[in-house]
Amino acid sequence: MKKRVLSGIRATGRLHLGNYLGAVKGMLALQENSDYETLYIVADVHGITTPYDVEELKINRKEVVKDYLAVGLDPEKSILFLQADVPEHLELAFYFSSVMTIARMQHLPTFKDKVKQYPDHATMALLNYPILMTADILVYKADAVPVGIDQEPHLEVAREIARKMNSKYGLDFPEPKRFATKGEYVPSLTGEGKMSKSVEGSYINLTDDLETIKKRLAKTPTDSGKNTDRKPAPNGVTALLDLVTLIQGEDRRSKYLKQYMDGSGIRYGDLKNELAEAIYAELEPIQKRRVELEKNPDYVKQVIEEGAKKARVIASATLAEVKEKMGLI
Repeated sequence: MKKRVLSGIRATGRLHLGNYLGAVKGMLALQENSDYETLYIVADVHGITTPYDVEELKINRKEVVKDYLAVGLDPEKSILFLQADVPEHLELAFYFSSVMTIARMQHLPTFKDKVKQYPDHATMALLNYPILMTADILVYKADAVPVGIDQEPHLEVAREIARKMNSKYGLDFPEPKRFATKGEYVPSLTGEGKMSKSVEGSYINLTDDLETIKKRLAKTPTDSGKNTDRKPAPNGVTALLDLVTLIQGEDRRSKYLKQYMDGSGIRYGDLKNELAEAIYAELEPIQKRRVELEKNPDYVKQVIEEGAKKARVIASATLAEVKEKMGLI
């Protein structure tokens, strides 16, 4: 039997290079692998767990679907859908919350971090974010989730819930595991942390033209280009070399690293220009497909509606099973 995979991206804005390298490229590879059945979600409900603009959310949730289609996700091969269009996720999350304590959820490092970030918005929705994520996964009995290492605490919650529901109610939920992808960690252009839309200057948009990409990369901090004393490279240099690996390959990184260590030196202007051109070469076909999708809103609407119908067939069967085992049917 095929293994079922679920992945998705929050509807907080158009996709950037970090989303593409860190998530979407892995999603594409799994879509083309006959061993897997793939479901890809736009996590719009997760977007309301932190402060948001209602009108922006209305736009963003559909824009991410267009981005999915533009990068090559195929509704004939994968189920593409909006989280809010499949209410079974929300109902199952409530049932799952009955086996998790408040103390357990409050101790999650991700919850603590968000409370620090949004001290006036420590809501029950934020506390229950990992439980809803668990429902997203287990409502389809997915056993593989292509996410970054930072999501491992949430996957541990998912495994814990699966064990508790199976033990208490005789269900057969899998214990989902993280599916590591090549670009699971895409560094920020600032040299600090991950590429993120919430950090100005850290990201490249999928819509950026070549000159814009060059300008963004130009701001990445560097050093003299030589490191003969073998000290650790500054964060900005490490970030650039990591991006070179992800876009141009390990051989190109090795070339630059040799120059960095042997005294001949890296010419960062050349590196950044070559990297910008390689990034744009990958993004240009995506941008062209995106323009065509903008001209065909009926097709996008059809993809969203049909994706929700396909997802609900699976999700409703799981939900009925859970309700029966819990004594609610």
